[in-house]
Amino acid sequence: MKKIRFNEVQKFRQKWLWVILLIIFGIWAYGFIQQIILKIPFGNNPASDITYVLIGIIPVGFLILFIRLRLITEINKDGIYFKLSPLQFKFKKITPDEIKDYEIRKYNAIKEYGGWGIRYGFKKRGMAYNVSGNTGMQLELKNGKKILIGTQKPDELKKAIDKLKDSFANSSRERRRQ
Repeated sequence: MKKIRFNEVQKFRQKWLWVILLIIFGIWAYGFIQQIILKIPFGNNPASDITYVLIGIIPVGFLILFIRLRLITEINKDGIYFKLSPLQFKFKKITPDEIKDYEIRKYNAIKEYGGWGIRYGFKKRGMAYNVSGNTGMQLELKNGKKILIGTQKPDELKKAIDKLKDSFANSSRERRRQ
């Protein structure tokens, strides 16, 4: 990729989500300490030690996943790049000539897309890539697809896409003259 005009890295910031994850992890960790370390059976009908450790993969895995999840958005002269890391290894790319229309808009992640992450929207809303907040860049592509990319920097993102579209339009005019 060339010189970056815009770069944003977002993390999950919903306090209620972190409270739920930490409560679940805390209950499991308390049971782990009691049963595995102190050798006191946890609960009325305790699982075997190996089962309890294996069950721990779920809360520990979710906690690690949510700590590492990041929505990365970059814009350079080639296009818009975005990915939800570590779930996506490669950036998705949208070139300026693919964009029909774009706007910054408020959205309701739960009502419109069923939550956060990589989501398919209800009522022909298209795809959403979001991790927090309620503001995003709604892109409508020439092929009819819609993509919403969540942002905490709406003004900067809009300016970067404006510049991207302008520079693409200028270079297209120059190519036609030649």
